[in-house]
Amino acid sequence: MTLDWLAMSFALTAGIAMAVQGSLNAVLGKYVGQIEATLLVHIIGSAMAGLIVLFGFGKGNLGKLMEVPWYAYLGGIISVLIIYGVAASIPKVGVALATTAIIVGQVSTAMLIDQFGLFGLEKVPFTFMKLAGLIFLALGARLMLS
Repeated sequence: MTLDWLAMSFALTAGIAMAVQGSLNAVLGKYVGQIEATLLVHIIGSAMAGLIVLFGFGKGNLGKLMEVPWYAYLGGIISVLIIYGVAASIPKVGVALATTAIIVGQVSTAMLIDQFGLFGLEKVPFTFMKLAGLIFLALGARLMLS
């Protein structure tokens, strides 16, 4: 598997954006409440995505909505948990520690999804090196607790 630097750049940018977004959501939650902030973030995000599609920047096909497996729609529900969890955790433990916990959860779950090819995704085998990376990641997270 060759490393796609453009895809990795997008992922890095998304990680940066997630830390900033989580911080902004936490501030919003302090003013209006965490569930209310979650609602507002989804309304604003939906409006933005709608505008992007409306102005022709989308490359998909909404005509295929009925062909989508039912479980693919759970992402919308899960995003509420994500936004709320981030907004609730950052004020209590800080951006760095909350983000570290998020990353450990993401990577360990991603490894399971890859290993078993869940949701129809391509299988990516679990290796000893990936296990070592996960252990070091968890150790780094533990150091962040100090």
